[in-house]
Amino acid sequence: QVQLVESGGGLVQAGGSLRLSCAASGRTLSSSAMGWFRQATGKEREFVTSITWDPSRTDYRYYADHAKGRFTISRDNAKNTVYLQMNSLKPETTAVYYCAASPGIGNYYSATHYEHWGQGTQVPVSS
Repeated sequence: QVQLVESGGGLVQAGGSLRLSCAASGRTLSSSAMGWFRQATGKEREFVTSITWDPSRTDYRYYADHAKGRFTISRDNAKNTVYLQMNSLKPETTAVYYCAASPGIGNYYSATHYEHWGQGTQVPVSS
């Protein structure tokens, strides 16, 4: 059973930065594609970014338009952890951020592709 635990959320002012972490257990990250999603109050869960890799260990990163240029996803296989660096935060960035794991190839932009989810971490951004 894969377990994902997010951390690093918290109140931040607009323009600030935050780094979220997602620690995985039960399966090494080297066998998974990992993604970050967010859900604001009253809205559907939406894709933020994902990272996957091929047998040659080349990373592939995918970003939603709202995340390009401001957010960066990275991973540390030795720590079995995925990170989401968020810069230039805006009030509309406020949401609960979820980490997700997928066993293989598919539509990384879709929440339905991911089998395992963390409990989420809140990121409120004040104006």
